[in-house]
Amino acid sequence: MSRIGKKPIPLPGGVKIAIGERLEVTGPKGKLTVPIPPGITIEHANGGLEVKRSGDEHAALHGLTRALAANAVAGVSTGFTRELDIVGIGYRADVKGKLATFTLGYSHPIELLLPEGVDLRIDKQTHLVLSGYDRQAVGQVAANIRALRKPDPYKNKGIRYTGEALRKKVGKTGAGGK
Repeated sequence: MSRIGKKPIPLPGGVKIAIGERLEVTGPKGKLTVPIPPGITIEHANGGLEVKRSGDEHAALHGLTRALAANAVAGVSTGFTRELDIVGIGYRADVKGKLATFTLGYSHPIELLLPEGVDLRIDKQTHLVLSGYDRQAVGQVAANIRALRKPDPYKNKGIRYTGEALRKKVGKTGAGGK
């Protein structure tokens, strides 16, 4: 039995749901839809949502649907944030509206258009805070930004998630192999 799927999803105040072929969650931050696969049902009970399945062949989808629904409810009520740090001399970022510009040691600045529903705030040109109501979109944009200049294991330069532990590798020594 799915332990995640059995947990009820509490509904905070201000969040409205509509259950049909898909679950539509509307809150103060925005509106999200979660597909409901065949064999899975969502019921509104006891001030929350309960996800049920018709048989054990739907066990994997049970937990997945519950997690997606819980993320949608949390996203439209409180939202999600992801923080990144830029490490390196001369590396910095700037944002104007929906266009983020990164200077990362390449011969040209890199421009990135932020999707709808994802906001970027920059503190001190090197600390980025992504926020939005769709967890998947916020995580994908954070991964795309990190991929612009991945952390270098030798110099520890690049873009990393705040708090990400990096293994620093030792460089070559000039012994010559004799």
